[in-house]
Amino acid sequence: MTLLNKQLFFVLFSSILLFGGCGKDEVKQIKRTPPPLKVKTIIIKTKKVPIWEIFTGKTRASSHQEVRARVSGILEKIYFKDGDYVKKGQKLFKIQQDEYIAALNGAKAKEAQDKAALALAKADVQRYTPLVKEGLAPRATLEQYQAKLASLNAAILGDAAKIKEAQIQLSYTIIKAPISGKVSARHIDVGNLIGQGESTLLTTIVRYNPLYAYFSPSQNDAMIMQKYRDKKDLDAFIEYKGANEDIRLDGYVDFSNNTVDPLTSTITMRAIIKNPNTQILPGTFVYVNVFISEKYKFKMIPPEIIMDDQLGKYVYIVDNNASVKRADITTGYGTRYYVSVQKGLKDGDRVIISGLIKLRPGMKVKAIDVTKEKGIDAIIKENKLIPPQVK
Repeated sequence: MTLLNKQLFFVLFSSILLFGGCGKDEVKQIKRTPPPLKVKTIIIKTKKVPIWEIFTGKTRASSHQEVRARVSGILEKIYFKDGDYVKKGQKLFKIQQDEYIAALNGAKAKEAQDKAALALAKADVQRYTPLVKEGLAPRATLEQYQAKLASLNAAILGDAAKIKEAQIQLSYTIIKAPISGKVSARHIDVGNLIGQGESTLLTTIVRYNPLYAYFSPSQNDAMIMQKYRDKKDLDAFIEYKGANEDIRLDGYVDFSNNTVDPLTSTITMRAIIKNPNTQILPGTFVYVNVFISEKYKFKMIPPEIIMDDQLGKYVYIVDNNASVKRADITTGYGTRYYVSVQKGLKDGDRVIISGLIKLRPGMKVKAIDVTKEKGIDAIIKENKLIPPQVK
């Protein structure tokens, strides 16, 4: 036997010994196929779903008031700190009052003087009236006293007006907040002369609650909203995606412009947003979500499970043989929360929502129904897409 034949005999003999030593259980283990991949599925159902349209917008203060001096004088006192929240009617500034108190006292003194003269004129008229009737006094003298009485009555009316004017001027020396809101930094310091020939700007107050959110839907979107809206004032909420937290504030659309912008073919609209804790400031870019209707039925799926290739959009479903099947679809209305499927799916289809990268048509899978936890109803509840019933 040659050396080559001896080597072949040794390899063959070793293989017989190796496989001969394996038991039946070990052979079964070698031939066993891997278990089906577990996948999560949701069951498709045509049902009524709230229709929301999402736009980008920018917030503005619902009121922006300039606080100005209405009288001149030396600024004597400031009652707030820069950036404070102030209430309507709260004192903000005090202008030196001596000049205005003196003017008020002078007007009151003039009124008192004229009232004293009036009393004397009335007495003269009463005394001369019977004397004239009896021919004991000239009528001209009585007429002079009557004219003086009328003149003093007019003077007292003027005195009352002067007192009122002096009181108003004095009241302007205490400058109060015209609205509730956050006050800016003061523009004038104590000791400065203000209001000399101009209404000096002292500070500004901005009201954050409610907050305005302006957005500009296209002309087509505005027409759809007008056609399918459930009520006059559409419910809305704004979202701000921050680095540390996401903020959502509810409100409603209260204004739509009456013309289309010819440059952009958009219509300016506004939502009034509740902002009690000043979570969002004016000038913030936000998403404006506008509720239109919940009267219409759709087949909805989450947008993140939709895939795309050269043949178009598709999803994976589980067929009756527990195998993966590709379903080519045509989508319609959609948001970032859910998308309607116009063609390609039917009620009862089990759409796969997990492990999508691992799937291939024909692959055996074990479907786990998570419709209750991950279906469209759960998405609506989790993202609070049910419109509020009360504004």
